[in-house]
Amino acid sequence: MPSLPDPLAAFRLDGRTALVTGARREIGRAIALALAAQGARVAIHHAGGEDEARDAEEVRTRIVAGGGEAQVFAADFAADGAAEELGAAALRAFGGIDILVMNASIEILEDWQTIPRAHFDRQIQVNLWATLALLQALAPGMLARGWGRIVTIGSIQQQQPHPRMLVYAGTKAAQHNWAVNLARQFGGRGVTVNNLSPGVIATARNRVQLAADGGALLARVPVGRTGTPQDLVGAALLLCSDAGAYIHGADILVDGGRAVS
Repeated sequence: MPSLPDPLAAFRLDGRTALVTGARREIGRAIALALAAQGARVAIHHAGGEDEARDAEEVRTRIVAGGGEAQVFAADFAADGAAEELGAAALRAFGGIDILVMNASIEILEDWQTIPRAHFDRQIQVNLWATLALLQALAPGMLARGWGRIVTIGSIQQQQPHPRMLVYAGTKAAQHNWAVNLARQFGGRGVTVNNLSPGVIATARNRVQLAADGGALLARVPVGRTGTPQDLVGAALLLCSDAGAYIHGADILVDGGRAVS
């Protein structure tokens, strides 16, 4: 009797190479480990500080201990030329990048009336310019090979912007717009472009806000709990593999229902 087809086989990433920015902890780390577990080689990016380097090395060690392959790359996206050099370094190390997960970003909470030019420029540089620079460096190779997966990590802020995150929320909305724009341009060429938007995830960035708002934010999440980085893994694997080959130009919310509350 013939065996049933394995629906999970399409999630395998053997022979593929992924670059995950901001992969040293939390969401980026969870995605990097998941991609490696499915067989991908992984370029682990971090911002370059001592703590970041130590965390990134721990991710690499876990992947190697599990039989995978990974390298660590440091690049402070706030510095001119850093994203361009990361793209070049990843290509030198691996010869090509098949999967690009753009997770690294910064947010500066402040009233819109007092935002200084330096804070505006820094968030634009890290959240948008680095995205464009990596797309310019890596997407052409994907298109030439006829296979690629590009995932931008967005935010619930695209739809429900926090009043003290004017610039950050704007950059996430712009990043989503770019994903839609490029999805239209890349159609039929084997490269998918999608946006994955977390909601209230228990990260170091969000814990301060959660502690300060006295439970008001959590009360707006219909599933009744904060998310974890692991909650993003299933959707990320779908978008980064052949299992999601027919998902293109989408914005997938992993937010516990907050967007509809």
